[in-house]
Amino acid sequence: MNEVTKETYKPTSPNSKLDFASVWEYAPAPESASHAEVKNKYELFIGGKFVKPSSGNYFESTNPANGEVITEFAEASKSDVNKAVKAARKAFEGEWSSISAKERGKYLYRIARMIQERAREFAVLESMDGGKPIRESRDVDIPLVAAHFFYYAGWADKLEYAFPGQKPEAVGVCGQIIPWNFPLLMLAWKIAPALACGNTVVLKPAETTSLTALKFAELVQEAGLPDGVVNIVTGAGETGAEIVNHKDIDKIAFTGSTGVGKLIQRSLAGTDKKFTLELGGKGAMIVFEDAPIDQAVEGIINAIFFNQGHVCCAGSRLLVQEGVADTVMQKLKDRMESLIVGDPLDKNTDVGAINSQGQFETINKYLKIALDEGADVYQSTCNIPENGYFVRPTLLSNVSQSNRVVQEEIFGPVLTIQTFRTADEAIQKANNTPFGLAGGVWTDKGSKIFKVGSGLRSGVVWANTYNKFDPTSPFGGYKESGVGREGGLHGLGAYLKF
Repeated sequence: MNEVTKETYKPTSPNSKLDFASVWEYAPAPESASHAEVKNKYELFIGGKFVKPSSGNYFESTNPANGEVITEFAEASKSDVNKAVKAARKAFEGEWSSISAKERGKYLYRIARMIQERAREFAVLESMDGGKPIRESRDVDIPLVAAHFFYYAGWADKLEYAFPGQKPEAVGVCGQIIPWNFPLLMLAWKIAPALACGNTVVLKPAETTSLTALKFAELVQEAGLPDGVVNIVTGAGETGAEIVNHKDIDKIAFTGSTGVGKLIQRSLAGTDKKFTLELGGKGAMIVFEDAPIDQAVEGIINAIFFNQGHVCCAGSRLLVQEGVADTVMQKLKDRMESLIVGDPLDKNTDVGAINSQGQFETINKYLKIALDEGADVYQSTCNIPENGYFVRPTLLSNVSQSNRVVQEEIFGPVLTIQTFRTADEAIQKANNTPFGLAGGVWTDKGSKIFKVGSGLRSGVVWANTYNKFDPTSPFGGYKESGVGREGGLHGLGAYLKF
C-alpha cells in the first residue's frame, strides 16, 4: 500500500522517480512521430491564408511529457482579431451565403474524410501537444472528430426538417474559444455545426494546445473551403477577451472553466449576442451493492485515470453503497497498481502527462489541501518518467461533503470516495456541489437507473458505463456547469436564429 500522510507527502516532481518495481513490465512500444510534420513556427489563419501577427510576437508550445519545445505560435492582438472578424463577415455576406446548403454539406463531408485519412498524424500531434495517451487520441478523439463532421454534414441541407415551420437562418459570425483537454474534438464540436448552419467562425484554441487547430487550418485550405469561412487566431486570455467583446460577432461559444465562463456571461449581458457555455464539472459515479462490481471498477478507472482527469465531465467523485465499499476500494487499489504512467506516445501507457506546469501545480495544491482536511491519500506505486509533468493515480477517502476536494474541480487523476446507504442519500450527495455536468449509475436494476438518473441534476447520466460520446446526443450542464447544449439537434439550434 502506498498510503500518504502529511509527513510523507511530497509533490510529484518533474525530476522525481520512485524505485518501486512495476507490476507489469512491458517493452516500450512508442508510436512513431516521423510522419507528423511540425513547422518551426505557425502564423495566424485569417481569410484563408497564414499571416504574421501585427505585434510580431510568438509564444512557445512545449511537450508536457518531456519539456521540449515543439513549435511557436503567433500571438494575436486586437488588430489581428479584428482582421479575422472582418474576413469572417466578408465570407458570410459573400461567397459562403451564396453556396447552397447541399454544397456546404459536401465541404463538411470532405473535411471529415480528410481527417480520417490523416487520423494517425492528428492523433500523434494531439498526444505530443496535450499529453494524453496515444490510445485515447487514436481510438477516441480523432474518430469522434470525423464523426461530428460527418453527422453535421448530413444536416446541412435538412435544417427545415430539423426545425419544421420555424424558417431557420444562420446567426452570422461566431466567436469560438476552446480548452486544452480535447483540442481537436472541441474544435469539431463547435466548427462543424456552425458551418452546417451557414455561419462563419473565428476560433481561438487554448494557448498550450494550439497545434492541431493550426494543422486543421491547413486541412481547411486543402479542402478548398472559401476564404474567411474558418479563421483561427492563437493567443492567451487577452485574445479570447477580444473575441468575446468584438461588436461584430453574433454568437459566442466557450468551453472552459466556470470562472472564465462567468466573466464572459457578464461581458455579454445587455448585448444581443447568442452564447453557449460548457463549463466545469464534478461528476459523481454512484455504485450500488447490486452493481457488476468488476465492470464498475473498470469504468471508474476509465472515467478518471485514463484521461488524467482532464475531462470536464470526468467522474472525479465516487459514491459507493456501504455494503460493497471495502470491496470496491480494494479492487480499485489493485487495478491502479497495474496502470502505467509514462510517455503519451507509448501504446502501453494508461496515464499520460499533465498538460502544463500550471495544471500540474494545481493538482499538487489540491493534494496538500486533502491532507490538511484530514483525507486519507492513496497513490499507486508506479514508476514515473524523470522529466515532464506526471501525477500518480490518487484516491482520497475519509472525506466529507464540505471538503474542498469534494466540492471543487481538480482536473487531474484524483478520485474522492464517499459511502451512502440509500438511493435518496446518493442523489442528495451527488447533487450537493455547484456543478451539474455529468454523472453515472452502476446497478443491475433498470428501475433504479431511472429513479436515480432522473433525480440527478446533471446534463448527462450514463448507466453502467461512463464517458461515452456520440455526435447525435446533446451535451451540456446544469447550474455552474454551463448554459446551452452542444451535439445533436440542440447543437444545430445554438447556431441558428428563427
